[in-house]
Amino acid sequence: MEKAPNAEAFIAQQKRFISSNPDCGTSHYNLGVALLGQGKIEEAEEALAMAIECSPGLAEAYVQMGGICLKRGDADGCLDWNQRAIRVKPGFSEGWGNIGFVLLQRGDIEGAIKALEKATTFNFRFIQAFATLANAYLMNGQIKESIETNLKALKLSPEFAVAHNNLAIAYLEDGQPALAIEHADKAKALGYEVAPEILKELEPHRA
Repeated sequence: MEKAPNAEAFIAQQKRFISSNPDCGTSHYNLGVALLGQGKIEEAEEALAMAIECSPGLAEAYVQMGGICLKRGDADGCLDWNQRAIRVKPGFSEGWGNIGFVLLQRGDIEGAIKALEKATTFNFRFIQAFATLANAYLMNGQIKESIETNLKALKLSPEFAVAHNNLAIAYLEDGQPALAIEHADKAKALGYEVAPEILKELEPHRA
């Protein structure tokens, strides 16, 4: 297959593929993703809808549709599309991760934890899901689980500032201020804005 040199050429290439094979869901999907990359949301939505029509099992297309809903502030739509994604592909970690994210935003912490645990089970390198799960554990008072999950995220990416920030909060809650200071400082060094109240709470513990 010829390789397209840039986004415009790639879009033209996918349109050619579609004109010669209109029922190819993958070409519609590729076109949709490329259009999304250009910010052409409505055109992308049409292409993704065609992808789903041609290939109802293409879970990735459902997730992209969910992402469009989220951009529009439609959390219900996002949840619905991602639930459809895991119905057609039960082990699809991205769908579970997005469901967990939306449920956490809604305050359904238990539901979010269940979804995010599945996301990280199906994909043990899904760093964003580990970070969100750690946050959900923290909100649920499961401090040890939060610490353990953030450490898993840092194993995948030692410079992941969000996990360092989360660890600062979790270690503070766990009565380990020295470790909390270490991770708060690391998060700051990586450009993360640690909450002023956390830094204030840590101040008396600095040597």
